[in-house]
Amino acid sequence: MRHKWACGLLVTAISTVPAPSQVSVYIGIAPPPIRYEAPPPPPAPEFVWVEGFWAPQGHHYRWVAGHYERPPFPGAYWSHPHYDHYQQGWEYHQGYWDHEDHGHGHGHAYGHYKDNDEDDHGHGHGHD
Repeated sequence: MRHKWACGLLVTAISTVPAPSQVSVYIGIAPPPIRYEAPPPPPAPEFVWVEGFWAPQGHHYRWVAGHYERPPFPGAYWSHPHYDHYQQGWEYHQGYWDHEDHGHGHGHAYGHYKDNDEDDHGHGHGHD
């Protein structure tokens, strides 16, 4: 009886853990050129400018305007969305917040490159 209960608990636990998944979105035509948007002054010093980008919408693209966001954790930097071209079309990769030190010894946070303190005007670019 105890064995059946433990097996049932294990099956329930496994079935409730979300499996990592990624949905790929392919579009047959290349995204339009990125629009340059001059960022307004930030609402507060800790905010990062997230550049605008073309998001897939059906078989077309929709412009998402640049905006400021507060990094979700200390040392976070924005890795902007991008597209890769494959035989089946252009694959969209969502933007995300990443940690500035993720194994290659340099990072970007709060609008400045940490290695040489070169200003990128607060654009929050990630490392590709």
